Amino acid sequence: MATRDLLIEIGTEELPPKAVSRLSSAFADQIAKQLQDLNLGFGDVERFATPRRLAVLVRDLEEAQQDNEKTRLGPAVKAAFDQAGQPTKAAAGFARSCGVDVADLARSDKDGTEKLAYTVLEKGQATTALIPDLLEPALSQLPIPKRMRWGSSRNEFVRPVHWLILLYGNKVIEAPVMNLKPGNKTRGHRFHCPKELIVPTPADYEVVLKQEGYVLADFAERREQIRAGVAALAEKEAGGKAVIDEDLLDEVTALNEWPVPLMGRFEERFLDVPAEALISSMKEHQKYFHVVDAGGKMLPLFITVANLESKDPAQVISGNEKVIRPRLSDAAFFYDTDRKTRLEDRIEALKPIVFQDKLGSIYDKSVRVAALAKKIAEAINSDPALAERAAMLAKTDLVTEMVLEFTDLQGIMGQYYAANDGEHADVAKALNEQYMPRFAGDDLPTTLTGCAVAIADRIDSLVGLFGINQPPSGTRDPFALRRASLGVLRII
Repeated sequence: MATRDLLIEIGTEELPPKAVSRLSSAFADQIAKQLQDLNLGFGDVERFATPRRLAVLVRDLEEAQQDNEKTRLGPAVKAAFDQAGQPTKAAAGFARSCGVDVADLARSDKDGTEKLAYTVLEKGQATTALIPDLLEPALSQLPIPKRMRWGSSRNEFVRPVHWLILLYGNKVIEAPVMNLKPGNKTRGHRFHCPKELIVPTPADYEVVLKQEGYVLADFAERREQIRAGVAALAEKEAGGKAVIDEDLLDEVTALNEWPVPLMGRFEERFLDVPAEALISSMKEHQKYFHVVDAGGKMLPLFITVANLESKDPAQVISGNEKVIRPRLSDAAFFYDTDRKTRLEDRIEALKPIVFQDKLGSIYDKSVRVAALAKKIAEAINSDPALAERAAMLAKTDLVTEMVLEFTDLQGIMGQYYAANDGEHADVAKALNEQYMPRFAGDDLPTTLTGCAVAIADRIDSLVGLFGINQPPSGTRDPFALRRASLGVLRII
């Protein structure tokens, strides 16, 4: 059967960057599933995603469904004819339901019993007639937690949809979807090519966007180009190494259609602040990659990825440096301010913070964990006093300015502040190790004091919450009890 390529593009306003890759995969999977359900043969399914579009290119899609023979089975032959060989009411009724005479019926012993049968040939529908009907279900199945409406339309999607391509071979399928009339025109980069671009055939889609529109439509290609560009820039400009977090790389890829890495710098005085705080500020707020030297020490540099080729990149770099400076100044201020108050003086501040209504405050939990950690330390030949001390200080960094601003630094900042207060090295490490392992495959505590506090903290949560009949449900686990139980098992 003849085949042609199919291109579907949904053009939107800027999509949520953390959702782009997931939406793209789900969209391609749903299109493939709908085509399979329609018994349409096809080749490879290619997916494309940028901040402003989701697209799927289906290679070698058949022009129509295969004709399908369907055989209906009727009554058994013994019941279909009387002793004189005349058709009974059962035979006549079956023939009537098939729209034929009894004489036109065949016989089949497919089920081991000879029955009347009628075979009908169902003509396959043309692909162009089927595509519009499969698109709506595919879009409705996308993993979109919260959909939005726009204008006076009742249509819903993750972001407002502004254009649509439904191109089968060189023919536009003109059936409207979401009140939009499909065409063969895409749109280029918002700044480099703010106009419509004609896509003659699906095979031309990626080339047209790249060569005319300043858009790298392939998410994976764009991702690897950013990775290579960032790494090369760090080595060329600083002789260092860019630390590329995979989640951040995905997010930056989803923010750019025409990525251009640029390197900026900040004052060396900020390096007195713990590196984790600087990295968190650059990564979470500005989406920057940080740079380290050959020994892994952080350098006063960052790499940002611009979504355009600027005629004056120095101005872009300067702008980013102006933005990051207040962020790092805040981190430095928090760090200096927090160190003025010892962690043990913050224990009282935990009393108003509720852990769970029936289980008391964070302070109450700390007291329970301290008593349990002391017992566990005795059992594993560790120092009970250190375990008890670490458990009482374990949650105090939650009320520091740094952790209030950068919540992902809980435990990490506790270790820094405990060391600054002159606490025992094992106590300081335990304040960070209490959260280990944070995820599957994460490091485990390296000190016995850390092991004692980590186990005690998790057991207190497990016993307490199960004790008040609040176990995790199939869909909800707000206190991460499943992860806590796995963490205990891994540590043991």
